[in-house]
This record gives sequence, structure tokens and C-alpha cells, in this order.
Amino acid sequence: MAAAVAAVSLLLFLSAQGAAPVLGFTRGDFPEDFVFGSATSAYQYEGAVAEDGRSPSIWDTFTHAGRMPDKSNGDIATDGYHKYKDDVKLVTDTNLEAYRFSISWSRLIPKGRGTVNPKGLEYYNNLIDELVRHGVQVHVMMYQLDLPQVLEDEYGGWLNPRIVEDFTAYADVCFKEFGDRVSYWTTLDEVNVAAVGSYDIGQIPPARCSDPFGVTKCTVGNSSVEPYIAAHNMLLAHASATRLYRAKYQAVQKGVVGINIYTMWPYPLTNSTADLEATQRFRDFYFGWIVEPLVFGDYPQAVKKNVGSRLPSFTKVQSEAIRGTLDFIGINHYYSFYVNDRPLEKGIRDFALDISAEYRGKTIRWLIHDYHLLLIILLYPWVFLSFIDMFGTYLQCYKIVEPNGTSNKTILWSRFKNRSTHWSGKISCRQLFRDTDDFTCFRHYVVQLGL
Repeated sequence: MAAAVAAVSLLLFLSAQGAAPVLGFTRGDFPEDFVFGSATSAYQYEGAVAEDGRSPSIWDTFTHAGRMPDKSNGDIATDGYHKYKDDVKLVTDTNLEAYRFSISWSRLIPKGRGTVNPKGLEYYNNLIDELVRHGVQVHVMMYQLDLPQVLEDEYGGWLNPRIVEDFTAYADVCFKEFGDRVSYWTTLDEVNVAAVGSYDIGQIPPARCSDPFGVTKCTVGNSSVEPYIAAHNMLLAHASATRLYRAKYQAVQKGVVGINIYTMWPYPLTNSTADLEATQRFRDFYFGWIVEPLVFGDYPQAVKKNVGSRLPSFTKVQSEAIRGTLDFIGINHYYSFYVNDRPLEKGIRDFALDISAEYRGKTIRWLIHDYHLLLIILLYPWVFLSFIDMFGTYLQCYKIVEPNGTSNKTILWSRFKNRSTHWSGKISCRQLFRDTDDFTCFRHYVVQLGL
């Protein structure tokens, strides 16, 4: 692994709060090419949703309909559109070396395609220039689940193959306008959870699902089919944008393009064959579903077997085009849990039932009963080694499949977020640094990332 880039938001405290001595390591303990950074997403950060030509995204529609539990929205957010210079100063004051932000598609190209918004272009150029001026490495996420509402209304967004062409054209604008200063591009954020959260359980926009699978009452959708269609089109869009970059820009700009996925690490409840197979099946569905097409050109066999005709297939041309379109894999790691086998149900199934696994072990159900928990979350400080091993294997396979590829430029973006335990829903950075055991756990995570 040539380089590991970690965007660990908790490390905002590393220098500014004097955390390094408490953690027991310093910057010098990490390799020179290990980069500490932080990240933001456009809708959660920028605000200014109706300023300077920006059009609504699906998140605007979702939040303004009162779909958030706390009825919040991103109209103001943290006002990054106006305060980005102050935030860049915070990045440098805390000695972070990299910053990843996402571009609002509906701010840059308000109609989803065609005319570029000059004010949107000006904002992102100013932000990038400010980062460069302060010596901060620039990383860009092109899509963080905020599709222009106009494309959702016009043809159903990610459920329609037309999205591939529009996303590629949008990516072309990003590469052309910003690529002289941006070397690290992520096409799509958390593709797996985007597909499931948006089109299976309906928890995030465009909030599509069907009974009995939605976490809320959806008015439209098909939980059995749509997650697979959406992910399929996302993979094709990623591959198309990556091929475009390699053909048109990479030789001059020298950048790399990757994709980001949501990760949870499963442990088998027992060493029985059934539980071991269920654990591998979980990995195939959550990780292999997204990564294997980009490495081998097709979905894992377990996914194809359990989903059957509901799973879109790649044509021979598509398979060749999508294979090897990874310069790096970005991973957002949240938590771990036990997995045991569950018989494949007959009848209508969604993504979760297709996995044919139970995520909460039978021997710890007393905790679920006594504490009224939906899920037991296990926090293992050594879990990241498992991720490195697994994704390292994928990237080694990529080197074999694509010997002329750029997979030697391996980067792992890691984000520790929404850190949950079985006694609390969320824990803040400040709470974390008051808890010795949690602090030690986090220290082990960081050491494994860098060492």
C-alpha cells in the first residue's frame, strides 16, 4: 500500500486540544505519506440553498417536507458558503494536512445538465484556491447523495440509465474547471447505503420504499428491486466518469479517481459453517456488491444467486468498461457486530432479507430485551486490520486484472462517525475524550491506520 490517507474527524483535536500526548503518539510516529484531514458534505455545510442560482436538491425537498426527525434542514447549515475562509483557517490552525469537500451538483449546474452556474463555479474556485494558498491537500467528492431535484423529477434520477450520461457530463465540468488544483477525486459517496437507504428503507431522499420494508411510510417505490437498479446505475456512472478522466485529463492532471463505500465489519457468532458462510455473504452483499464489479466486472456469485432476476446484469461491453475503474477505495467505517445464519425467506424480499443473515447474535439477545435495543454494536479496536486486509486483497486483484492500471496509488479515506455503543446512541468528540476506555480504543484504531 503506497499511501494511506485518513480523514479522521476526531483528530481535529490532535494538535489544537493537546490530544497527542494523551493518545501516546505524535505526528512523527506516522509515515510521511500518511495524511490527516477532515471532510464536509455540501448540504450539511454550505447553506445558502437559494442563493446565487443554486437549484433545489433532493435533500431540500426531503427536509422541507419535514422528513427529518428533528425537522431540521440545510437552508443555513454551518454557512460554509459565506464562511469558508474561516473554516480553512480552522483546518490549518489544527494542523490538518488535507480537506475533502463535496460539490453541490445543483449549485454548479442548476438544471442538472447544460449551463454552468458562474456563481457556483466562482465559489468552488475560491474555496480550492484558499486551500491551496494555505498548503492544504484538496480532495473532492463529486456526489454526496444530493441529486438535483430537477433530474429526479424528469426521469427518476438513479433509477434511470440516463443518469449515467448526465453524471459523466457533470464530472467533466468538475475535472475541467478544478482538476489543475485537485488530484484526489471521489465520484460517489457510500454507494451501498445510498442505494439501500434511499430505495429500500426510504430513510433518506428520494425516500422510496414499499411495505413492509420502509422505516417510514413511503408513497412510492419497490424495495425488492430499486436498490439494485440504483446501485447498478451508480456503478456505471462511476465507471463512465473514471474512464473519461483517464482518457481526457489524467495524463496532464496526474490525479486519481475512486469511490466511497459504507462499511460495517461482521464477525461470525459461532464457528459453525452456517455462520461463517453467513458472515461472508454479508461481506459479499455490503462490500462485494459495489467493489467486485469495479475489479472483476461482475457482481459476487452470492448476490447473483440470492437476488436472482431482480439484479440487473452487465452486458459484455459494460463489464469490460466497468472493470478496473478504481484508483482507490474510500471507506467510511462505523461499527461492527455479530452475524449468524438465517434461512432465506420465500416470497417478497428486500436487500436485508436477501443477505439471509441475522445481524444480532442469539446469545446476546438478552441485551436487546433488557435494554430495548434494535442492534448490538461491537467495537473492536483491531477491526481496521480486517478492512485493510480485505480491501488490500481487492486492490491486489485489481493489479492482476489491470496490470497497466494505477492501483499502486492506493488511498484509504476513513471516517469514524456516529460512534455507537450498546448503552448510548451517539457519542461526541468531547465525550469520547473524557472516556479512558473509548480513548484507548480510538488510539488503537489510529495506530492501525498509520502503522
